[in-house]
Amino acid sequence: MSRSEPRESQSPPLVAEVSTAIGHTPSTVASADQAVPVLTLISHPTATRAGERLVLEGVAAGREVAVSRNGPNFTRPGETFGQPLSDPFVSRTPIVFSPGEEGRLRVRVGEGGTRVVVDGQLLTSREFTPEELAAGVLLELSGRVVVLLHQASNKARAPGDTLGMVGESPGIRRVREHIQRIADLNVPVLVRGETGTGKELVAQAIHQHSPRKGRPFISVNLGAIPKELAAAELFGAHRGAFTGATRDREGFFRAAQGGTLFLDEVGEAPPEVQVMLLRVLETGELYPVGGHTPIKTDVRLIAATDANLEEHIRDGRFKAPLLHRLAGYEIRLPPLRERREDLGMLFQHFAREELEAIGEAHRLTPQDPYAEPWLPASLAVRLLRYAWPGNIRQLRNITRQLVIGSRGQAVLQLDPRLAEELDAAGPAPKLEPAPTPTAVARRKSTEVTGEELLSALRQHAWDLKSAADTLGIPRSSIYDLIDKHPNIRRAGTLSAEEITACHQTCGGDLNAMVQRLEVSKKALNRRLKELGLSARSS
Repeated sequence: MSRSEPRESQSPPLVAEVSTAIGHTPSTVASADQAVPVLTLISHPTATRAGERLVLEGVAAGREVAVSRNGPNFTRPGETFGQPLSDPFVSRTPIVFSPGEEGRLRVRVGEGGTRVVVDGQLLTSREFTPEELAAGVLLELSGRVVVLLHQASNKARAPGDTLGMVGESPGIRRVREHIQRIADLNVPVLVRGETGTGKELVAQAIHQHSPRKGRPFISVNLGAIPKELAAAELFGAHRGAFTGATRDREGFFRAAQGGTLFLDEVGEAPPEVQVMLLRVLETGELYPVGGHTPIKTDVRLIAATDANLEEHIRDGRFKAPLLHRLAGYEIRLPPLRERREDLGMLFQHFAREELEAIGEAHRLTPQDPYAEPWLPASLAVRLLRYAWPGNIRQLRNITRQLVIGSRGQAVLQLDPRLAEELDAAGPAPKLEPAPTPTAVARRKSTEVTGEELLSALRQHAWDLKSAADTLGIPRSSIYDLIDKHPNIRRAGTLSAEEITACHQTCGGDLNAMVQRLEVSKKALNRRLKELGLSARSS
């Protein structure tokens, strides 16, 4: 609907619209911490409303829930009071959500009601399967409001500290719970997650809620330190211990004394540093480079990695005892694609930072309810369907590009370069359900023949994860199968001479080297970096 279309008369809300909403009697309310259908606002003409949600407990209790412009209320997690959709282009004729058979959920739009679009098609009546609900269903209302229909716990979050983390998805709630359990203990923590998921933010939250809060928090990226200097940077060095050591060096461990040391990209630690880290964790003592007297240290160590350390151990690049010591307690961060209901809140959070910097924070709370949304619904859908390989960091950067690139404009504009980036992974994929911890393999690894294994590896250019998925076995099992196969090698067992010769023959083309050597692409790329050889992908 555009501005020129007639507005509906401003009559009082219809009681019938909300009479079948969430019930309050013990017999109809879903039990505590049960998974129920939820509507989460991804975008709204009032952008600050992103993240508000409506728990469809009535549907879980076997009843209909009618949602219209005037009710029921969407509320922010942790808060008591909320407000209805209220957008004048959303009809008073309700969208009705009701239980279907075998766990399905039926959505029905009354005649003349709100224009609802799902997957580019106009919705009048449709049932969604449990699998679709687990993946999340995007509903675009009147081309202005975008909501995600998904499943979530109906357990309300108590008002309080969010630990500096934006979002209410099950994954991020679990991360908060882990932090609260471990923060006050002096146990090493290993934070695992893809690049850009916010591992340092977790480390800071642990430190800020620990007894060491008032002491130093030192953050070190091991991947950014030259390998030959890593030991001296971490543990300190005496003057003259190596060429260029013209003075004593304190080192990050002693700088963090009494506090917390965060080691990012711990999988990049050189072998000698791994040995020294293991000693510190086992004895609480360190030896500076060039020193012969141990120094007592009192540091809480938090490490992080986006690497598969188990694969590093198999390739001989990481010590298993060190992994066991670092992972005194392990926290896994979910990627953004597994917490899509948080995307609206995250976008609004980053947008507010940029808008305040350029003096346009009023964009988030427009005065004219009939104005075009600052975040167009079509752009919100596009953002939600993107795979986000760079996770939160990438979302923050794209938000900055959008806000600054649209400075002074009434609505956000998507320039060709950003459009190309969002389309780089091909057509927008349908939302995929997050993997569940209870998922099991379809086959036993013992059922896979050597010929099948070799064929799958060649089919997927030695991408172990894709090969394991094709074979229907866990990724961890494929390593054992490779070890047992007499004709399959690992990158960690290749000699430097063989790799160097292949690099020269293939002109540094990584893909060609993988086909020639028949080893894991990731593992081979790491070996090339260790040997100081550059690689390119054809």
